[in-house]
Amino acid sequence: MISAVDIERYDRQYLQSVRSEIKEFVALNVVPHVKVDDRDGLFPRESLTALGLAGWNSVLFDESLKGLGLGYTEFVIAAEEIAKADASTGLVYAMHIAASEKVYLYGTEDQKRRWLLPVREKGAITTFAISEKSTGGHVWYNLSRAVQDGDEYILNLTKSFTTSGGHADFYVTQTGTANTAELSAQSYFIVDGRHEGIHAAPWSALGVRGNRSGPLTFENVRVHKSDLLNATPEDIYQNSAAIIGLNAVWLGVAQAALDAATDYVVKTKNEGLQNTLADHQVIRTKLAKVAIRIKSSRAWLTDIARHLDDLKEAGEPLNTVTAEVNECKVQVTELADFAARMAMDVAGGYGYHTGIFEKLYRDARGGIPMAPSNNIALDQIGKALVGLPPL
Repeated sequence: MISAVDIERYDRQYLQSVRSEIKEFVALNVVPHVKVDDRDGLFPRESLTALGLAGWNSVLFDESLKGLGLGYTEFVIAAEEIAKADASTGLVYAMHIAASEKVYLYGTEDQKRRWLLPVREKGAITTFAISEKSTGGHVWYNLSRAVQDGDEYILNLTKSFTTSGGHADFYVTQTGTANTAELSAQSYFIVDGRHEGIHAAPWSALGVRGNRSGPLTFENVRVHKSDLLNATPEDIYQNSAAIIGLNAVWLGVAQAALDAATDYVVKTKNEGLQNTLADHQVIRTKLAKVAIRIKSSRAWLTDIARHLDDLKEAGEPLNTVTAEVNECKVQVTELADFAARMAMDVAGGYGYHTGIFEKLYRDARGGIPMAPSNNIALDQIGKALVGLPPL
């Protein structure tokens, strides 16, 4: 296993060693569980358990929690390689890291011991349960309210999109703070996924069908105050690994589309013309355009991750990078869509059949509306350019 000692994150050889290690692990422990025909929307539990027991689900934790003690740079490499095998598995992985990181950063020692040690010891997974239909893509606002009852809080609410809904071992759940109607006042609870009052609705979607991101209802769910996180909305949204991990997922989808397309055009022969699809300049040009955009996006994402690691090691706030992470999100999600369309294009009629190309095409569309949706992200970026407040 990679050591965090004397890491040089600007060394290409080191980064390649990280990629080689996780790539080999994914080939052995994730790829065998991926179903190209994903109509049943099977949740990738076997893959996530294997990642957990091997330590990848604890990539950001220190040794006291049996973590790998690595950083965002290694995390984005892992997320990309996992997503290359399967976008759904990548999304579940990225959201687990994002939610568990909040417990790691803001949890008490008791909370970390109870909830994070099982991540490595038992392969437990978590996720965020945040968005609500009433406020849509503005996920930083919730109209639901926790009701305090002595040392407990009672949750009655429905979350509109929750990755791993019904499958997570515990949730990091956002709701309005008890006894106030102020929209900006939010509280964060760690909720046991086995609670009988938690109900997950079926997830039926165009793509990423295995991530089970359907509505999640909490009905009279009681949470003790000992599982209230000491975190503010600013902590959750501006010091979060969530979006950078998701950026890596969509980059992985783009790379998977390029890999599948390249393999197909090299192997597909026209016996009549005695050539392959790869002999056509127009097809090679399409592949080249995708390859260039992938490499430039990967360089940008890696640079952001390195900067986050530098800030974290210096004990400085991470929110100075938030705007750039959002900008990168728009680029990589549009890239995934572009790459998937290119792959289906060069595959011709074969690409239109149920299989790898149409699956990648459906999966790639998921990144654009995912919070922050590209429309909202672009508006925030534009407001910053002209000196307007983001909200």
